[in-house]
Amino acid sequence: MELLFFAYLAGLLTLINPCVLPVLPIVVASALQAHRHGPAVMALGMSLSFVVLGVSITAFGYAIGLTTDDISRAGAVLMIGFGLILLIPRFSSAFSLATAGVASSADSQLDQIDRSTLRGQFLGGLLLGMVWSPCVGPTLGGAISLASQGESLAWATLIMVFFALGVSTLILALGYGARAALMRRQDTLRKIATAARPLMGLIFTAVGLMLFFRWHHIIEAWLLDRMPLWLLDLSVAF
Repeated sequence: MELLFFAYLAGLLTLINPCVLPVLPIVVASALQAHRHGPAVMALGMSLSFVVLGVSITAFGYAIGLTTDDISRAGAVLMIGFGLILLIPRFSSAFSLATAGVASSADSQLDQIDRSTLRGQFLGGLLLGMVWSPCVGPTLGGAISLASQGESLAWATLIMVFFALGVSTLILALGYGARAALMRRQDTLRKIATAARPLMGLIFTAVGLMLFFRWHHIIEAWLLDRMPLWLLDLSVAF
């Protein structure tokens, strides 16, 4: 359950981002003007793109014969890398430059879409993730790394779904009811985003190191030795 909560939090922080937050209300407002269901459809498109990307990468690992341990180790290394990108401004700038081409290509395709229809909003949502890739890439990559820790594709899919729910939460809140309140608190949200970025980087790096060196098994064994019997029986029951 902790991984699902962490995935949701990563999804929420993906859009509470200094380079996404200022334009997000405009994007959501245009979606709402196109249709009353526009924000929900846009969120669905963006969520689908994230889930498909995360599950596809994990499935590719299984398809080429990698074991669960191999995929978990690779995911741990990626998580450490994305943690360092969030922590170190120089790494973050390099990542932004590396993904600028993808963002530019997606942006040109986005301009060609008629977003006055629900179909256009759905396609726009699919492309917005790529347009914002220089900013959202580290948290998205961290979520994919979390998904790679799953023992099955179903578990990996569930983790990516929770990440997508985090992304959708802010879009839906902006689109339906909380737009004015969030607009008034943009400065506060930017400060939260700026503070949360290095914190998320530290968490990604720490979790990645723990998974790579299998410290979580040591911690689990330590806890099992010290848990009272009633709590141990309860944890096994669930």
